[in-house]
Amino acid sequence: MIAFQDVAISFGTQRVLHGVTVKINAKERIGIVGPNGAGKSTFFNLLTGELSPDHGEILFEGEKPSIGYLHQQLNKWEEGDTLLSYSLRASADLKAMEEEIARLEGGIAALPAGSPERARALSRIGDLQTRFEARGGYDLDARVKKALCGLGFHPSDFDRPFAEFSGGWKMRAELVRTLAGGPDLLLLDEPSNYLDLPAVEWLQRYLREFRGTLLLVSHDRYLLRTLTTLTIEIDGETATRYNGPLDFYLRERQARYDTLLAAKRNQDRLREQYQRFVDTFRSQANKASLVQSRIKMIERMEPIAVPRQASEAGKLRLPAWHHCGTTVLSVRDAGFTYDGERWIFRHVSFDVGRGEHLAIVGFNGLGKTTMTRLFAGVRAPSEGEVVIGHKVVPGYMSQEFAETIPDDRSLLNVVRREDETMTEAQARQLLGAFGFSGDDAFKHAGVLSGGEKIRLAFARIYARKPNFLVLDEPTTHLDMNGRKALEEALVAYEGTVVVVSHDVEFVRRIAQNIVEVAETGVRKFVGGYDDYRERVEREAAAAAASVREADAAKREANPNSREAQRRARAAERERNAPLLRSLRRRVAAAEERIGALEKEQAALVESLTAGADPTAAADASRRLAEIEKELATVNALWEQAASELAFHEAE
Repeated sequence: MIAFQDVAISFGTQRVLHGVTVKINAKERIGIVGPNGAGKSTFFNLLTGELSPDHGEILFEGEKPSIGYLHQQLNKWEEGDTLLSYSLRASADLKAMEEEIARLEGGIAALPAGSPERARALSRIGDLQTRFEARGGYDLDARVKKALCGLGFHPSDFDRPFAEFSGGWKMRAELVRTLAGGPDLLLLDEPSNYLDLPAVEWLQRYLREFRGTLLLVSHDRYLLRTLTTLTIEIDGETATRYNGPLDFYLRERQARYDTLLAAKRNQDRLREQYQRFVDTFRSQANKASLVQSRIKMIERMEPIAVPRQASEAGKLRLPAWHHCGTTVLSVRDAGFTYDGERWIFRHVSFDVGRGEHLAIVGFNGLGKTTMTRLFAGVRAPSEGEVVIGHKVVPGYMSQEFAETIPDDRSLLNVVRREDETMTEAQARQLLGAFGFSGDDAFKHAGVLSGGEKIRLAFARIYARKPNFLVLDEPTTHLDMNGRKALEEALVAYEGTVVVVSHDVEFVRRIAQNIVEVAETGVRKFVGGYDDYRERVEREAAAAAASVREADAAKREANPNSREAQRRARAAERERNAPLLRSLRRRVAAAEERIGALEKEQAALVESLTAGADPTAAADASRRLAEIEKELATVNALWEQAASELAFHEAE
């Protein structure tokens, strides 16, 4: 268990967290939510010890857990690192265990047989090997390679210099390194920011199997809904624990917000009444005691912090749709290459109809962004043609939109450059419609937050009056409320939309049809994202069945060989029967013990959550620590027996 007790931290004059008291129990799966800049990353850095609180303390019950932390910034890498060597440095304590095992094994030969020193060394080696195996040290290489492939890397990338990869792909390797270490406590800070849809879905499947304590900072509703069972909101300088997943939190948060808002209004009204009394009677001697009483009442009032309810995205308006031809975009045998030799894609043909909402999906690096640039007219195809329809006006938001707006340019100048006929008054009115009022129009773009830059990007698009929106990763810099606001605006939009996004929930709501960009080519699917996934899974199942049928046909063509193999396998099973029975008994006994321990563990955690008396809580905490150690040992024994059983059963 981890406990924050009255924790506070400030940076200069800015108070980030104040009076934070919250508990995190072992094995919990917690979503960490809140507006951008509220202190979620600071909360993580306090957990890891990278930051120290100005006040209060952070307590760890029992042995401090091993921590895997995915930052939003890369760790340093060594010169000469390959993708694989960087990813394999998954855990410092795993590496330390491996080195100690090697050192002890190297020195044990010099110790006299039967000596206490040799016995202690052998015992230590056994203990280290058990822990190393339980943490997955022996299959680390295989797990890292599997994870790299799951996140879109190709086996041929393993030996490439790490420095050659782009920032986004380096972050994927950082994610693999964090996951592969098998930590007790896993802290993930926006892990989906640099992932595409297939990689997000792989990550979701991987984390579902994680058995440690998971803390996930994310604005991705798909990951939060499918992976977390509890929620901690960080906002208003404090952390509030909600004993339920995302949807429970959203309901309870609204109810809590309404209650706090009513309480704050009542407090403000009382403070105003007391202050008015003080101001009115301060100079009257016969009222001095009453005035002092009111002053003390005001001083004793603890300010009520109300979490921010407004979305960082502010107002997101889409331009009014105006008429255009039936076919908005026609792609005919199009292909693109940057160097004339390596083709990003070729022989792409499909149409985009008026009012269609289309999502482009696929692994990064296969051409999704290039395709959006062709659709928006930013680039021309290397072969074939991409034809914009009659009276179609594209509005394009690139993935690097923030970098395409010079930091020293005023907001007023940004929107007027899109329409030179626009007057200053019209430009200020437009900016006001997107939440930039008054002197905000003269701000420089460089001082804007991520959500404000999104609003500015849409204001710039609005100034062009488009009826065909091409949006490349528009949700990356938005918090949860901002994503919802954009999602609702696009669902209601009558014009045509092509979007690239790694947010599964966003794509599910927006997309009517899907374009898949894969190594095998580009295909258009009719139907939403779930229809597309279902069809792809059916195709994969059919392909696997076809392979099995082909293998069966080959075996059928050689019956003598098949019969001989069958007899050999039967004889082998007979020889292994006693060993298999023993292994099955060991596995069953271990599973029974694990079940009993986990049941006891759950009951103790529930009693602590319910608020047991101090003596019972201390006993429960001690027993939880003992259970954790026993579970680690029994799990290691189970894994060893189960692995041997699986090996012999597969033979």
